[in-house]
Amino acid sequence: MSIDVNNESGTEVDEQAILDIARYALARMRIHPLSELSVIVVDDGAMEQLHIQWMDLPGPTDVMSFPMDELRPPAKEEDEPPQGLLGDIVLCPEVAAKQGTEAPTQHSMDEELQLLTVHGVLHLLGYDHEEPDEKAEMFGLQAAIVDGWRAEKGLTGPSPAPTVS
Repeated sequence: MSIDVNNESGTEVDEQAILDIARYALARMRIHPLSELSVIVVDDGAMEQLHIQWMDLPGPTDVMSFPMDELRPPAKEEDEPPQGLLGDIVLCPEVAAKQGTEAPTQHSMDEELQLLTVHGVLHLLGYDHEEPDEKAEMFGLQAAIVDGWRAEKGLTGPSPAPTVS
């Protein structure tokens, strides 16, 4: 899996954890190991510009996903995993830090960025949360991936509760 993490935010973030959880999520979703993903970490000013440009919404947001090849997880275990260019995930640590402290299970900015990375991966793979049934599926999958990764890493304590909307 070719995953690039580019921190343009000026904020120190755990880039290795972002890389690791993205790789874990893509493997768990059975995406071909030769696929490519880019994760860009930006400040709230840059995120606000993207949010206005692409969503026509004011203010910065936590995560945005820009799919390229519109890959989807294989339908059955025996199906060949798809390979290609997944696209870009853009993260904002300033928004993540705020959300982490306001979450029911308070957690760090880095834990929130890990959750948002998985959220972004799922959006790149075609998942959405506009409808209640879609939201239940996506957020359930998101929690299972984050919990699985945390267990594999031997991390203790409660997993971050979803704070993305």
